[in-house]
Amino acid sequence: MNGGPPQLYGGSPQMPGGPPQMYGGPPQMTGGPPQMYGGPPQMNGVQPQMPGGPPQMYGGPPQMRGGPTQMTGGPPQMTGGPPQMNVGPPQMRDGPPQMTGGPPQMNVGPPQMHSGPPQMHSGPPQMHSGPPQMNVGPPQMHGGPPQMTGGPSQMTSGPPQMTGGPPQMTGGPPQMTGGPPQMTGGPPQMHGGPPQMTGGPPQMIGGPPQMPGGPPQMIGGPPQMPGGPPQMNGGPPQMPGGQKQRLDPNMMPSVVQVIEDDRSSRSGLFPTGYPHAELPPLVSTEFIAQDQGNCNPKFIRSTVYAIPQSNDMIKNSCLPISLSITAMAALDKSELTPPVIDLGELGPVRCQRCKAYMCPFMEFVDGGRKFRCSFCRASTPVEEGYFAHLDHTGRRTDIAHRPELFLGSYEFVATKQYCKNGVKPKEPAFIFMLDVSYNAIRNGLVELFCRNFIDILRNLPKDYGMDKSTVKIGLATYDNVIHFYNLSQHGKPEMLVVNDIADMFVPFAEGFLVDFEQAELSLSSCLAQIVNNFSDTRITETMLGPVIQAGLDALKNLDRAGKLFIFHTSLPTLEAPGQLKNREDRKLLGSDKEKTVLSPATEFYGKLGEECVKYGCAVDLFLFPNSFIDVASLVPVSHLTGGSIYKYQYFDCARDGVRFLSDLKHDVSREIVFDVMMRVRTSTGVRPTGFYGSFYMQNTTDIEMSAIDSDKSVQVEIKYDDKLEEKEPVIFQAAVLFTSCGGQRRLRIHNLSLPVTTDHNQIYRLTDEDAIVTHLFKAAERTIREKSPKDMREEIVSICAHVLSTYREKCSETAPLGQLILPECLKLLPVHVNCITKNDSLNGGSELTVDDRAWMMSLVPSMTVQEVSTFLYPRVYPITGLSLDANDSSLQIPTQVRASIEYFSSEEAYLIENAMVAFIWIGQNISAEWLQNVFNANSFAHLDAEKHDLPERDNASSRAVRQLFAIVNEGRPRNLKLFIIKQQEGLESWMKKFLVEDRYAANSMSYIEFLCQVHREIRSLLS
Repeated sequence: MNGGPPQLYGGSPQMPGGPPQMYGGPPQMTGGPPQMYGGPPQMNGVQPQMPGGPPQMYGGPPQMRGGPTQMTGGPPQMTGGPPQMNVGPPQMRDGPPQMTGGPPQMNVGPPQMHSGPPQMHSGPPQMHSGPPQMNVGPPQMHGGPPQMTGGPSQMTSGPPQMTGGPPQMTGGPPQMTGGPPQMTGGPPQMHGGPPQMTGGPPQMIGGPPQMPGGPPQMIGGPPQMPGGPPQMNGGPPQMPGGQKQRLDPNMMPSVVQVIEDDRSSRSGLFPTGYPHAELPPLVSTEFIAQDQGNCNPKFIRSTVYAIPQSNDMIKNSCLPISLSITAMAALDKSELTPPVIDLGELGPVRCQRCKAYMCPFMEFVDGGRKFRCSFCRASTPVEEGYFAHLDHTGRRTDIAHRPELFLGSYEFVATKQYCKNGVKPKEPAFIFMLDVSYNAIRNGLVELFCRNFIDILRNLPKDYGMDKSTVKIGLATYDNVIHFYNLSQHGKPEMLVVNDIADMFVPFAEGFLVDFEQAELSLSSCLAQIVNNFSDTRITETMLGPVIQAGLDALKNLDRAGKLFIFHTSLPTLEAPGQLKNREDRKLLGSDKEKTVLSPATEFYGKLGEECVKYGCAVDLFLFPNSFIDVASLVPVSHLTGGSIYKYQYFDCARDGVRFLSDLKHDVSREIVFDVMMRVRTSTGVRPTGFYGSFYMQNTTDIEMSAIDSDKSVQVEIKYDDKLEEKEPVIFQAAVLFTSCGGQRRLRIHNLSLPVTTDHNQIYRLTDEDAIVTHLFKAAERTIREKSPKDMREEIVSICAHVLSTYREKCSETAPLGQLILPECLKLLPVHVNCITKNDSLNGGSELTVDDRAWMMSLVPSMTVQEVSTFLYPRVYPITGLSLDANDSSLQIPTQVRASIEYFSSEEAYLIENAMVAFIWIGQNISAEWLQNVFNANSFAHLDAEKHDLPERDNASSRAVRQLFAIVNEGRPRNLKLFIIKQQEGLESWMKKFLVEDRYAANSMSYIEFLCQVHREIRSLLS
């Protein structure tokens, strides 16, 4: 577990004046055994702020991402030449640029403010050198209630100050090389078989806009491009009407520049805020969260951090109110892991009416004998075992020893009433079920698995403080029958075969699920026998339904929750439950009829998934197909249980073995909990209505999963029941009931409090675009399962236009209609919405296989915000100038470049990755010395693009490139598959689909063209 050990609080109630009773003592978060102190618990990192005083800020004042980015000019009238751009002096709001019939003028102006200054809830932050030190304990209260030491920050008249002035162009605008790449005669052929788009290459779909004159012009100036974009040979791209345009893409809002600006201003320590949560940094910014009573944004992100008072305020804007919840998110080692609170037989303290759990926003009244619920406003008597007196500020005197009263995230140890049938759970189990049919032997899977399985099991998850994992393991193999292995006899495994696939059962109870360390010798012998026993098999037909059923029965009969890891190679055609037939029809993809091949062919796996959820059995599928395997039909059994699907098309042991083993190791070792139920509660006036993710719901409130891990997220959409009180915050609480890896039943609680406002400026100034885009992406995935791709595209473009037109109408109503004005926090919304409409998971056509498309669609609902950000807009790193000495372990990450071919130089090499797949693009004029150092190739012509790895060379360039690839891979749910791309050769046309700012095909839009379409939609709505 990251972030140091959870603390165990509880025991007998602490009365004022007595020391707290600690179970294990307050731990030191930086490693080593917990140390016992006489005072309040110490936690590494920064001190959480107690309710009642202003939060202490560290690391610099919050950066305002407010103020609109303005874009002038409607479609200009073309009178014989392309539009001319002139960067002039700032046009102030009182003097908007005048259109006099000539070409549109580019203007640099400050963001417009239409409201008063934002109110700050704290004084200026204090900077700390070095890593942040946490000292979690109570604030020392001396005298009266806490005073605001600085008061709200006052803003003088005029627009907000820009940090550094308008960015300067350090190089000329790029000379663009002709038109965008065109597909020439079908999909590229990949080594080893037809092209499998394993990384979800984005598809750009939709007709080009009709451009009456030219695209809208931005007020705001070009973002800084480090060094300026490279000069490329050729002319400008062609406009849809055949007329050339010379609009500089640098004048459009840049994803790369926004990321860099946010990193420079908001990295480091981030206080989460109290009483209201602060707008967090972008997900691309590395930060250390200090829990001040609102949870770490790595656990919950909201689309807005100021809630509109009524639905009427936003019903025309389509601005979603939604939460992205990653309940078990991995934390930085310097961040506080939610502490564990054990209240014994008393159990978690809850509101007697709405059942919300105790949190920092509950109010104690009547001398501490009752608490008023912040969710339903009902009062609940305080149990004698939880009572404490109140001080003169109204706070409990034992608040320092009650993390649930001053932290946004924490865990309660659950009592028997939270356990199935009132019985405490056993330790969970992992069951590994390996296909040993002909395909699995031929491609090397069986031998690779058996050779590395022991090492993989050394990474089994464990609860903090345990010396070893208590997760049990089991092993079975299968082809047209299932072989179970009894590993209980020391060094002498026993294999039992079950032929009755119609009525599957586990032939023995004892010896199938064992402790790894005790059975290691027997397991080693068993693995060697598996390789020998099946090396000459000729069985090609396989089954899958009875295999899952057998694993489920094993867990059910032994009364354990757990997970099945199933390694499967081919379509289950054997006449058995779950039998499938080949129904691939690629030409339907992208059409209105694509649902017929993207929906399950049978209800079998969906019903089996529901049964698995009932008994806490998650299913992870590792698929190794050489042909159609019907992923769409297999998805439900994994999706409903909270499992994962990994796919290795045309698996080759030498090429893909390392990637598969890395994925398996990550899957086995990551933080995971079992037999999960989640409920999201809200304060009165709003309620959760829409849910997106990998789970099962029997009712409208409870989210059930067999397991949830650190890479799974749930999206929860919020709707209004009534008009809100402006003085009362909206509070959200996500409660997750689970069984830990050590077999302990617990509840993890996350809390978030947001202010209510009637000010549209504040709403747009406090939007989280990362969370909004994630919500739109997941909503689009659900839409396309019910409607046509055309309907999905129109719907999401309409939402984008409504969001931006409402901002224009409510926050910038005096600006000329010809200007496109983007709110600062949402200025990248158009580029990200365009990426959604083109992404292969939603819009892949016949160049994909049906399995690839179904697999990528299955990944979307449970993606985290961070994964969505990279999946939609790939990261591009120049790598030619990287260098790393042999005795240096830290690499300076290069500044990214925009995802457009116009920023590529033929003398450079670039790493492109989208969290699924990675490319190294190599320009044809690259240095021969660099090629020799990194790839051991004498020249560009001698470079072998069929290889999928980076050779280990002992020089600074090779070390740096390999280190960067390792950094990019680190922490990802899936290991990136790497392709080497040579300029103007092989798979370059496929790779260009990932350069999402460009137009890829005739029926797709570039970023600039899409911006023009959105502008026209906005003008239509406003007129």
